[in-house]
Amino acid sequence: MGQYIQKLFSGTSNRELTAKIAEQANLPVGDLVIERFSDGEIWVKYNENLRGNDVYIVQSTNAPGDNIIELALLIDAAKRASAEKINVVIPYFGYSRQDRKDKPRVPISAKVMMDIFTQAGADRIITMDLHSTQIQGFTSIPVDNLYGSLVLMDTLQIFFDKIKNDHKCVVLSPDIGSNKLSQAYAKKLGIGFALIDKRRNAHNQSEVAHLVGNLDDRHVLIIDDMIDTAGTIFNAATVAKEKGALSVTVAATHGVLSGESIKKLSHKNIDKVFLSDTVHIPENKKFEKLTIVSSAKIFADTISRIHKGESVSQLFGEVT
Repeated sequence: MGQYIQKLFSGTSNRELTAKIAEQANLPVGDLVIERFSDGEIWVKYNENLRGNDVYIVQSTNAPGDNIIELALLIDAAKRASAEKINVVIPYFGYSRQDRKDKPRVPISAKVMMDIFTQAGADRIITMDLHSTQIQGFTSIPVDNLYGSLVLMDTLQIFFDKIKNDHKCVVLSPDIGSNKLSQAYAKKLGIGFALIDKRRNAHNQSEVAHLVGNLDDRHVLIIDDMIDTAGTIFNAATVAKEKGALSVTVAATHGVLSGESIKKLSHKNIDKVFLSDTVHIPENKKFEKLTIVSSAKIFADTISRIHKGESVSQLFGEVT
């Protein structure tokens, strides 16, 4: 068997983040070839020995579906190359919103994704801010679900310390499902809390039903785990401004940014947007109000702790 050394490889979904993780972890990005045949099929090959190695593959599984196929092939190739451990780093876990059978004759797509990666040969999955923590139970292999707050909190603390002056600040939960996350940010930042009762009419469509809390003459922070079409965020920001908010700041871990999300986030009702880089944001989706906060350090620290056999939960301020 070869030496049990760390090796880090990048899929094509977010090479920029992988390069930053490698820099933080003081590791080179491994030599890997990913090509496509003329019919669109994907072909991968590791150009270095993996036997007995502790392998880390970084690949977010946002659309298109090729990112999922590519990751499955990378896992299988590493397994067939006799890697000792195959750790899959999925900064953004696609299909995580489809985590239950909420209607007849529909799949539990998050479970299907876990099955694909587990059956391909993954020994561990490292991800961030799963839409539902129950997804960790969809597989028997370890799943480390890192907190996006570890990425965003310091930046938000500095930002609000600068703007609040004598005015109060409040975290506004855009829907019931975000209450726990929003309350955690409010507690950590030492500011107030309010919530919106949102009713969903169809996929990617929602409307505001009720507001609980006072937003008048306050700086408002709207937190969510991801921004997709930005409909939920836009509705919440509109309500905040209508209720007298001095400013509206939006923050989320995952910037999926589909549909008319850029137009909505650029609206005058939203003053500032903070996103992490778990999903690669191309230049044509960047806008003036946007600040991207890198998640590389937390992933690098996690990779280092796993390789050394140390506690990952210490990153969260607790020891297990």
